[in-house]
Amino acid sequence: MLSFIARRVASGIVLVIAISVIAFALLYAGGGDIARRMLGEDASPETVAQKATELGLDQPLTQQFLTWASGLIRGDLGTSWFTSQPVSDAILSRLSVTLSLVFGAIVVVAFVSVILGTLAATRRGWIDTAVQVLSLLATAIPAFLVALGLVLVFAVNLGWFKPTGYVQFTDSPAGWLSSITLPITALALGGIAGVTQQIRGSMIDSLRGDYVRTLRSRGLNAPSVLFQHVLRNAAGPGLAVLGVQFVGLIGGAVIIEQIFAIPGMGQVAVTATSQGDIPLVMGLVVVTAILVVILNLLVDLAQGWLNPKVRLS
Repeated sequence: MLSFIARRVASGIVLVIAISVIAFALLYAGGGDIARRMLGEDASPETVAQKATELGLDQPLTQQFLTWASGLIRGDLGTSWFTSQPVSDAILSRLSVTLSLVFGAIVVVAFVSVILGTLAATRRGWIDTAVQVLSLLATAIPAFLVALGLVLVFAVNLGWFKPTGYVQFTDSPAGWLSSITLPITALALGGIAGVTQQIRGSMIDSLRGDYVRTLRSRGLNAPSVLFQHVLRNAAGPGLAVLGVQFVGLIGGAVIIEQIFAIPGMGQVAVTATSQGDIPLVMGLVVVTAILVVILNLLVDLAQGWLNPKVRLS
């Protein structure tokens, strides 16, 4: 187990380095005259050159990356070019907000997908057809349209929720739950469709297995066979899909945060990208890559716990 974790961590480090190199090269290649853009068109050439030297932009691109990477190794993500705020502070102050949306969406996706996938696989008939049709519709409708529809119905017309804003959990747990309910629902809908289909297919295959007939012949009741054995074997593929969707949920959170005016990483990413604040954008890239690596590691560990064959391999 320790060797497995060590291999995953090593591959994760390689992935973070590769993503950082690619992102750094793309940002600087498409950045144009960054110092000129920061100072404005009216700035004199001398002032622009001084600003470029101050930011280290006069150095070769390789040297700039090595300087940034050395700071990353020390835990220093640099300083925002526009706010002079440490990048780590700018991200950490918003990270909990985005994670509450993303992990809340993951919990909703997992819970609802297990219920719908189990019903579709065991009941079949019209229930199976209804689940597949709803999954197809959920996949086809963009998240931002779902978000706008939820705001119109549940915030504007019914008045059950506030249309925008975010309440910290420490300030009011009830207010926090109310402020994230609609965003999480909009974010989770597309994910539910994909995971439900995966669990449904895996459960149908498992129910046809010889071990199911053997368990039933030994006198185990249907709920025990279904939840202790069939669902456990079918959960692995669903977990794999859920891990892949984590990246999509983070990307979707950028749009959802804009619609609901939630002060998360999405707002920081949009602002930093539009301004050309490369240290802040790079910090967001690294933090997101680390989160993806950690979640994939947790998914692999969960699959090993659910399926002994995976654990042995």
